[in-house]
Amino acid sequence: MAIEASLPPAAQTGIAAWLRKHFFSTWYDAILSLVFLALIFWVVSGIWSWGLRDAIWSVEDREACGHGAGACWAVIQDRHRLILFGLYPYEEHWRSTLACLAVIMTMILSCVPLFWTVWRLPILWIVGFGTFVLLMRGGFAGLPLVTTEQWGGLSLTIFIFSAVFVLGMPLAVTLAFARRSSLPVIAKATGIFIDVFRSLPLLTILFAAAVVVPLVLPDWLQGDKLGRVIIGFALFFAAYQAEIIRAGLQSIPDGQVEAAVSLNMPFWSQVVDIQLPQAFRNTLPSTINQAVITFKETSIVTIIGFFEVMASGNAVVGTGEWGQQYVEVYLFLAFIYFIFVFGLSRYGAWLETRMRLGHG
Repeated sequence: MAIEASLPPAAQTGIAAWLRKHFFSTWYDAILSLVFLALIFWVVSGIWSWGLRDAIWSVEDREACGHGAGACWAVIQDRHRLILFGLYPYEEHWRSTLACLAVIMTMILSCVPLFWTVWRLPILWIVGFGTFVLLMRGGFAGLPLVTTEQWGGLSLTIFIFSAVFVLGMPLAVTLAFARRSSLPVIAKATGIFIDVFRSLPLLTILFAAAVVVPLVLPDWLQGDKLGRVIIGFALFFAAYQAEIIRAGLQSIPDGQVEAAVSLNMPFWSQVVDIQLPQAFRNTLPSTINQAVITFKETSIVTIIGFFEVMASGNAVVGTGEWGQQYVEVYLFLAFIYFIFVFGLSRYGAWLETRMRLGHG
């Protein structure tokens, strides 16, 4: 006797059934769900009242901010240029805006698989970085010269992060392969280099790059202070990232490399076509995590005199005029960091899915 297929009972489908299964399946699940629901409602209603309903968005007299029940976002409206551009000349902010757009567009295009070739990606970043430096520095075609000491705000944060990542990643790949070299001298020297940079705090490396290096090098070899700091930061990033990539290389079965050697595949083809794609695929979560840490660590450069976005926020609340609105300023800074970190995390998740499906 054949059994006819039928739909599940109405009580087991729909939103009511889903809520009952996930939140009210037992009496203690129901109590916990109601308690958390009340807590979430209390927090969200408080944020809504303080941050939006009772907030002050613009004022003519700064004293008016002290009499409101909610946040005073007028501080952002009044000082957003200082946070975003730092000490960069006011009338030249358009150049800093275009420079940031050039680097952000370069980052976005780097996510497009069309540019994932040995020569397209370097050319893309050379053009993007060249555009950023030319616009920010000026000194040609009637653009006034702006030295790196005047760079600041969000544009400096973006530049330091992208420069460290672009310079540090090729160096990390080189160190990872050197650490696995069959020549003991190269493997030991690379291991010592990585251990030294990993054992030093980032602040010590940046301080040495900014202050100590000029004391021991001749003038013609010292270069720009920002350039020295970026190189020191990139070496620190490369030391950590090299060990991540080395772990990815060690996860590749030896048989794959032996098969490539038996087919007389050139060494660089083995690296580019077999080892590196699998190493990056196996270590992608750690690599994205390292990128997120590096972006947040850019705030340390403020200690050695650079006016990045966090230092700009500190300057706003330190002037006294808007000192009462430090919560609003730091929330705005947190929102900026969240946007970039969330973007990196989402890109990493997309890339991981793509590679798992065999498209990367």
